[in-house]
Amino acid sequence: MFFVVHVLGAVPVGSASDARFVGDDRGQTTIEAVLREHGSMLARIAGSYERDTARRDDLLQEISLALWKALPTWRGEASLRTFVARVAHNRAIDFLARQRPVGDELDEEHADPVADPLRHVEAEQRRQGLLDAVRQLPLGHRQAVVLALEGFSQREIGEALGLEENTIAQRLSRARRQLREQMGAPA
Repeated sequence: MFFVVHVLGAVPVGSASDARFVGDDRGQTTIEAVLREHGSMLARIAGSYERDTARRDDLLQEISLALWKALPTWRGEASLRTFVARVAHNRAIDFLARQRPVGDELDEEHADPVADPLRHVEAEQRRQGLLDAVRQLPLGHRQAVVLALEGFSQREIGEALGLEENTIAQRLSRARRQLREQMGAPA
């Protein structure tokens, strides 16, 4: 599903934790290593933008290609994780702008047989309700929420989105308020 190639040209290593992405004796960062390390985050980001399985897979493939093209531009000014998230979000925005809406069919592919079907259904409804509520947030709020759920700090979210940390704090606060209202939770 993903490209397994070396990115042309040397890429500086931004931090000690990013040093593991230097893939060969020429100091090249490999897309394979990046996708292996950040693939689950990329899948969650794609899933936050696209519910339909086929379109989500298309988006994930486009994100992978965008990363392959963008890796030579990474200069280590931000962490590789932040760089990867920014590329993914930018590609997702472009992808959504080109797509026409498709109905929200239920995705039974991820159904997990559970001993207590009623509890499973209730949990799935809550999870799906939250995902739907996140998808209804304005784009800037949605981006901040998804990155926060990925464990990014407000500073890292700001770096990934090119915004000030206080702007991210405001967006997250407003997004939490909107999510509480949409989910019917007390403020």
